[in-house]
Amino acid sequence: MDEEEAAPVAVPPAAVPTLPDPAPVTGRTRRGARFAGAAEEAAVQHVEPRGEAGGATDRTEVARTVEALARLRAEGRSGEAHALLVELTSSAPARFPLLAGELERAGLGADWQTLLWEAASLPAGRLVAAADALGAAGRVGDGQQILRQGVARPPIEVGEAVLSLVAEGRRREVRALLDAYVRARTPEEAARSAEPDPGRLVPLLLEAAQGVSDERRWDLVHALRVAGFPA
Repeated sequence: MDEEEAAPVAVPPAAVPTLPDPAPVTGRTRRGARFAGAAEEAAVQHVEPRGEAGGATDRTEVARTVEALARLRAEGRSGEAHALLVELTSSAPARFPLLAGELERAGLGADWQTLLWEAASLPAGRLVAAADALGAAGRVGDGQQILRQGVARPPIEVGEAVLSLVAEGRRREVRALLDAYVRARTPEEAARSAEPDPGRLVPLLLEAAQGVSDERRWDLVHALRVAGFPA
């Protein structure tokens, strides 16, 4: 039998998949469950900590932040809303009155109270600065509230905070903090705050108590003596 030569069979080259170009890096990384939807916007606006008030800039930033907070509340994202409120405590003191007004206009008065509560944990100097800004804007009650809540911290912490302010030469802040302290706390609690440095703290406490009343001063003198501090 004559054998036919088999014609060569052309084998097509394997197809190489074409990969899409990588998405450009935008510098904004989305993480967590809240970014599961491709069309979802990041609602939390960053608030610059500290710094001086900038007038129109402050108002714009505060308005944007309150809008973001309102969206979070409307979407039931309470955890993120609370995180944003905590972040807002780092705002420049002059922004606190602006935040109060915007939150109340947006129907978020309860969030303003939460913000005041969270701000009570601010360092003493910034706490007094926020209270001053609120008072200067006519929100004296809010300023007093933030101070009362701020001095609810343990007595020894109050004493240490006062010493830090004294070391920085911030006498006005010392007077404001101790005035709120001796009004809000019992004489026994006030006496315990002298422990970090009785020699410097006792005269300051007595001066603050005298500013309240003679009776408050004598109650504090008794509490200091019972605690073992000369008064």
